Amino acid sequence: MRVFPLRNWHPTQLVVGGFVVLILAGAGLLWLPISHGDSAAHPGIVRCLFTATSAVSVTGLTNVAASDWSPFGELVLMLLMQIGGFGIMTAGAVLVLITSQKLGIRQRMVAQAEIGALTPGEVKGLARTIAIATVLIEGVVAVILTLRLWAGGYERLPSAIWSGIFHSIASWNNAGMSLYDDNLSRFVGDPIVVLTVTFAIIIGGIGFPVLLELRRERRARRWSLHTKITLLATAALVVAGPLVVTVFEWSNDRTLGRLPVGDRLLAGWFQGITPRTAGFNTVDIGGLRSSTLLVMIVLMFIGAGAASTAGGIKVTTFAVVGFAVWGEVRGSGEPTVFRRRIPDAAIRQALSIVALAIGSIVASVLLLVTIAPVELTQAAFETVSAFGTVGLSTGITGSFEWTAQFVLIAVMLAGRVGPTTFASALVSREQPRHFRYPEERPILG
Repeated sequence: MRVFPLRNWHPTQLVVGGFVVLILAGAGLLWLPISHGDSAAHPGIVRCLFTATSAVSVTGLTNVAASDWSPFGELVLMLLMQIGGFGIMTAGAVLVLITSQKLGIRQRMVAQAEIGALTPGEVKGLARTIAIATVLIEGVVAVILTLRLWAGGYERLPSAIWSGIFHSIASWNNAGMSLYDDNLSRFVGDPIVVLTVTFAIIIGGIGFPVLLELRRERRARRWSLHTKITLLATAALVVAGPLVVTVFEWSNDRTLGRLPVGDRLLAGWFQGITPRTAGFNTVDIGGLRSSTLLVMIVLMFIGAGAASTAGGIKVTTFAVVGFAVWGEVRGSGEPTVFRRRIPDAAIRQALSIVALAIGSIVASVLLLVTIAPVELTQAAFETVSAFGTVGLSTGITGSFEWTAQFVLIAVMLAGRVGPTTFASALVSREQPRHFRYPEERPILG
C-alpha cells in the first residue's frame, strides 16, 4: 500500500520532490571515499549535501576546495549540474520522446511546471529545443575552451579536454563551479576564455521558450511579448551591469585597480555579467567595494530569463512590476508595452513572486546573522547569491557551521524551482471556491 501515491501529487510537488531526490543521491555519491582526492580530508555529509544542492540548483556556492575532489567527484558534480540545469522532468520528457515519441498529459503537466512552457502542448517542442541547444552550445564551448587551455599552455591536452567539458557545462547551466581553487581568476586577462564563458552564460540565461521562438520566427515584429521583454531587459542589464561594476571598481587596488587597462575592461565585463546568473569570478569578490556589492545584490535578485538555468525573480517579473508601477504613476491603470496590455493575473503573479522572494531573503538573512558570526552585508550577499542560484561569495561560505549551511541549502532549492513553485508545492491539494465575497477597497499609501 502506497501512503503517498504519485498520481495524487501536484505537478509542482513532483518537481520539488525530483530535485530533492537528485540532491540526496548526489550527496550520497559525493560522500563516498572515491569522490575525494588521496590527500584530501573527508568533507562530511553536511558539506556533501551542501555541494550537491549547489550543483543541482546550478548555484555554484562551495564550501569544499575544488582540488579536494577526485576525478570521480568532479564527474558527479558535472552530472548534477547537467541534470539540474536541464531539468529532471525535462530530461524524463526527452527520454520518453526518444524511446516512444509520445508524452502523456501528466508528463506534460509536470514538465510544464518545471521548464516554464505556457501550455502542456508546448512541452514536446520545448524539450527538443532544450536538448538540441544544450548539446550544440556545450559542444562548441567545450571545443573552444579545450583548444585555448591546451594551446595557451594552461593545461596538458587530457586535462584541457576534461576542464573544457566541465566548464562548458558549468557555463551553459549558469552554475559557476570550477575545477580551480581560484575559480577563473587565472584567466582574468584571457579574452578567449572570458568571452566564451560569458557567451554561454548569456545564451543559457535567456530562457528556453525564447530560444524556441527565435528558432521558429526570425521577424522581430511577430515575436511574443515575453520574448520582446526578455531580450530588451537582457540587453539593458548586459550593458548596465558591466558598466557600473567597471566604473565602481576602476581604482580599487584589491580588484580592477591592479590590472592593466585592457584587463580591467575585460574583468569589469566579466564581473558585470556573472552576478545575474553564474557565480564565476576573475577577481576577489571579498575585495569589492560596498557599492559594488549592493549593485551585484540587485543583479542577483533580478536574475535572467524565465524558464532558463538562472535563478532570481527573472527579468520578465522585474519588468512587469516596473511596467505596473509606471502605469500607476501615469494614472493609466492598465500597463501596456509594445502595444500589448499586461493582464491583471500576470501582475498579481509578478508581485507575489517579488513578495515571496523578499520575504524568503529577509528571513534567511535574519537567521544567518543570528546563528553565524557574519556582518549584515555579507549575510545579505551570500543569501541573495544562493536565492539567485548565482554562486558568488565574499569568502565566508566555507566557514559556516552546519546550521547556516542548511539555511543556504533551503534558499538554493527555493531559488532553483522558483518562489511560487516552491510555495505551491507546500500546498497538498487545490481547494476550489464556489463563491465570491463582496468587494471593499482599503485605504492605501
